Amino acid sequence: MSHTPAYAAQSAGKPLGPHTIERRTPGAHDVAIDIKFCGVCHSDLHTARNEWGNTRYPSVPGHEIVGTVTAVGKNVKHFKAGDTVGVGCMVDSCGHCDSCKAGEENYCENGFTGTYNGPAQADGGNTYGGYSSNVVVDEKFVLRITHKDDLAAVAPLLCAGITTYSPLRHWGAGPGRKVGIVGLGGLGHMGVKLAHAMGAHVVLFTTSPNKVADGKRLGADEVVISKDADQMAQHVGSFDFILNTVAASHNLDAFLNLLKRDGTMCLVGAPEHPHPSPTVFNLIMKRRAIAGSLIGGIRETQEMLDFCAEHGIVSDIEMIAMRDINKAYERMLKSDVKYRFVIDMQSLKDEAKAA
Repeated sequence: MSHTPAYAAQSAGKPLGPHTIERRTPGAHDVAIDIKFCGVCHSDLHTARNEWGNTRYPSVPGHEIVGTVTAVGKNVKHFKAGDTVGVGCMVDSCGHCDSCKAGEENYCENGFTGTYNGPAQADGGNTYGGYSSNVVVDEKFVLRITHKDDLAAVAPLLCAGITTYSPLRHWGAGPGRKVGIVGLGGLGHMGVKLAHAMGAHVVLFTTSPNKVADGKRLGADEVVISKDADQMAQHVGSFDFILNTVAASHNLDAFLNLLKRDGTMCLVGAPEHPHPSPTVFNLIMKRRAIAGSLIGGIRETQEMLDFCAEHGIVSDIEMIAMRDINKAYERMLKSDVKYRFVIDMQSLKDEAKAA
């Protein structure tokens, strides 16, 4: 065991602050990682404040981790000290259910182990995430990063990137396909970039006229103000696929109307309150579907990272120091970030040395 500086929430009503956690001594299949950067996901905030009602305290969030390998176990085959690697939302799964055998550990039928907020497969204990100076992870859940620079901006790919890449790939975004992206936030801006790189005709839907220029900069062929009925009417029955990234309850019918026969709208935003029930006739008259998607398996996450490296794709970020995490949470609630916060973990290390 080693003592590791971290930032933790001690309860739902308290801000995150300095905390010391224990990391296990690397085992035969483990990779020890010095964390350089950690992205800030809205799930971090939900968990720290127990908004999903399942938080185990103390809670050390962070599942968009980029770092350098410092040591490997004797049986590790694919990594060595000095490698640049990533860790996403999972650090373990049962390994034997049908989903795990298919490389879809994110749908593990016995529940995958989250990078933070446990429970660990071995003993059910709490797990601690990337708001810390280092982490020890089983080799099977470590990802190779081949980006040569912008490593801080690579970090959000480990969650926002794979959350949007997986459904775009699954439902065949590509040349000749008209794809809608609903919302231009941390997820939506990655959806636009990825769908554009895949070769689809990309239409961004936003409620904010001031995001039109940014949407086109990121790769949207068209930007539609979704509150404008005339603009929406121009696209009725024309989309093959719509990726809805909005994490607030809203009327789904407005977007279902835009799908072709056999079109699908996939939800990846998780609202605090349920969406109003859609009109069934909007589904049955054109065999439309509403679906959901949860991150991606390790194999697909590696595929996404390689795709992004090949196409020069990273997240648009704002770097912060660890001590500013609580301010960042408040700004996230106001959508005051373009488009993802990333923590420079050297700031945590410097703070720990000075303490």
